[in-house]
Amino acid sequence: MTTQHLLDDLDDGSRPPLRRTANKVPEVTAWFWIIKVLTTGMGETASDLLARVFGPVPAVAAGGVALVAALTVQLAVRRHIAWVYWTAVVMVSIVGTMAADVLHVGLGVPYAVSTPAFLAVLAAVFVLWYVSEGTLSVHGIRTRRRESFYWAAVLATFALGTAAGDLTATAGLGYLGSVLLFAAAICVPAVAHRFSGLNAVAAFWAAYVITRPLGASLADWMAVNRSRGGLALGLEPVTLAWTLAILGLVAYLGASQRDRRGAAVA
Repeated sequence: MTTQHLLDDLDDGSRPPLRRTANKVPEVTAWFWIIKVLTTGMGETASDLLARVFGPVPAVAAGGVALVAALTVQLAVRRHIAWVYWTAVVMVSIVGTMAADVLHVGLGVPYAVSTPAFLAVLAAVFVLWYVSEGTLSVHGIRTRRRESFYWAAVLATFALGTAAGDLTATAGLGYLGSVLLFAAAICVPAVAHRFSGLNAVAAFWAAYVITRPLGASLADWMAVNRSRGGLALGLEPVTLAWTLAILGLVAYLGASQRDRRGAAVA
């Protein structure tokens, strides 16, 4: 066991015993970022599709139930399982999109208001997580408490990213302009980490937030009609194509175990 693992597992003696597991988050590789972007785009178009087919209220209700079920399974397993983890991410993506859309479409909250509001929620989650655990690293998600903080942060990033992407798209940039903006923005944390000494944890979470508006803007650009600046491919084909891509990559990782390299039971 490495020194880092020992530090990650160290608990204050005053705290109640915590269930130990293998690290529950996959290795952060190129595969991780590719699937993450795919889930953001698929969640964006799937949310819109479900709302159109079933209506906003039934779609939100069904999405909420599916999210709870997916997270329940994810929290119950004792190691990282690719299809369980990414199913939970997909459901967070869909419900996070719905949360941002409900505020804007259903309640009339402007994206200029909901974006900083979701940013404040994410900041609050990070503060509580850091105060409780002393770290925001995803390399030590081996207790139920840390995993709960992790998924709360993930849900907040999806809602924030959805609102931010819609804000830029409706503020004049359009969907393609938003894709280019966020494609450039996602390079900033990596460059800052490599050349300016930005903390690795901060760089990770900054990039993680940006993947949401990047993927969502790209999927929207592919799906919406040309009058809105899109390719007019439609919600159904885009959702299906991105879903198949996710399934294929997750199946590959599940078979190869390449996303569990370095995982160890504490």
